[in-house]
Order: sequence, then C-alpha cells, then structure tokens
Amino acid sequence: MRIPAHAVCTAIRDDIVSGFFGPGGRLTEEVLARRYGVSRVPVREALRTLESEGFVTTRRHAGACVAEPSAQEAADLLELRMLLEPLAAARAAHRRGEAHLKVLRGLVRLGQERARRGQGEDLRALGGWFHETLAQASDSPGLIALLTQTRHKIAWMYLVDAPARPMDSWTEYGAIVDAVARGDAERARALAAQHAERATGAYRLRPRPPAPVEAASESRAPVPR
Repeated sequence: MRIPAHAVCTAIRDDIVSGFFGPGGRLTEEVLARRYGVSRVPVREALRTLESEGFVTTRRHAGACVAEPSAQEAADLLELRMLLEPLAAARAAHRRGEAHLKVLRGLVRLGQERARRGQGEDLRALGGWFHETLAQASDSPGLIALLTQTRHKIAWMYLVDAPARPMDSWTEYGAIVDAVARGDAERARALAAQHAERATGAYRLRPRPPAPVEAASESRAPVPR
C-alpha cells in the first residue's frame, strides 16, 4: 500500500522540529526513504510541502536542506502568533460548538488541577491541546492551518521557559473560555491578546548546533500506513 506523502511530511517535520536534522543539514531523498521505510516518491512530495512551509530550502548543487531561519524571521513568528491567536478566539466566540466548549472547559479544569500539583510537563501538553482546540473552534480552515504551521515553527526555533505562576496562565485560559461561551468576541480577542503578549517573554531562541546535521542513514520506525 502506498504511504501518503502527508504522513512522510509529518515524520520529517517532527524530526526537524526535534532537532534531529539540524539547520543547514542536507536531506537526501534516498536516505530519507530508507529512514522512514518508504519509496522516494512520497519523500519528494513531502520535501516540496516542507519547502512551501519554510522548513526546507533547495540549494544549488546541494539539493534539499533544512532551512536556517534568521533571528528576525523567528521574531516575526511570535508577532504573527500574537495576531492569529486573538483572531481565532474572536471567531470561536461566534462559531464554537458545544463539543468545543466541553473540551475547553475540561482542559481548564485539568490544567488548574495539574498547576496546583506542580506537574509542569503535563501543563505544557495541556496548553498545546488548549490552543489547538480553541483554533478548531474558530471553524476557519485557513486560520487553523496558519496557526498549526506557526506553532510548529515556534517549537522548532524556540525553547519555552515554564511560567513562574502556572495557575495564572490557566486562570487566563478560563477567562477566555468564559468569553467564548458567552459569544463575546471582543473580550475573547482582548484576553487572548493579553495572554499571548505575556507569554512571549518565556520564549528563548534555540542555540544553533556547531555544524549542520545531515540526514542520518539509520532507519527509524516506519511511517504508519
């Protein structure tokens, strides 16, 4: 059965975001195909998609390589996030379904419980789930795609410090959900903007590796079929 290019794309993107493939490292079709247990066709398609997303660049005489974003490009991502997340919250106030509200409220309760217990790793995952659900509640495919891509790139370029007062963050999330539930788009937008601005101080650029890391030849678990 032919493995879809989007599954290969996700696998390569995850390896770039995790740092397995360092900035500037070459990405050869043959090595990637062997690593993921696929043919070169979905690898080629995946590399084109990743180039359009900004994770990969094509160099003359070198072929596909992991992109090397500048500090300005990284800063632009945080600014973009501060524009998109409030927009998603405002649209969610008008378009959210009851299922979205149920999940968002459940995440807030769980996040507050984990914050009281000091379970930081759980909070990071829950926070990501919260933002993903809020974006889904906007019922705007284009906006959801932009936010997803932006989050992937921020995770690639930045380290995030744990908040000194995690309960404050989850109180803010709760207020955003309340505004969304009431259909108050302007308040949802304002609260999401305030949260995004406060959270920006926790982001630190990842240090660059000493030398480009090329696609390793060893294989990994095959891409799910």
